[in-house]
Amino acid sequence: MATLGEAADEYKPSTKTMNIADLNKVSIDLQVEIDTFEFTKGDETKTVEQEVIVIDEVKYRVPVTVKQQLKVLMEDNPDLKFFKVKKSGTNKDDTRYQVIPLMN
Repeated sequence: MATLGEAADEYKPSTKTMNIADLNKVSIDLQVEIDTFEFTKGDETKTVEQEVIVIDEVKYRVPVTVKQQLKVLMEDNPDLKFFKVKKSGTNKDDTRYQVIPLMN
């Protein structure tokens, strides 16, 4: 049996989508899936579609800018297998992503 503190420390919300920048290393061979979810803002319910990769049943959102940068890297380096993503900014308006190629 775990203590309450240990259980809280290990808790991971099942409905929150993580971001690809939360991963240390990403393979270009991972499958991209469409994830759909609804949220309510005031009296209005909206349906949102986003592209995600799934690793160990955890969804990681793949921003369009990451795909754009990865495409450029792959054009110049067709043998690229892994990359990582650095994220800067604090909200939707100022968040930026930088894709960094990794050696195999």
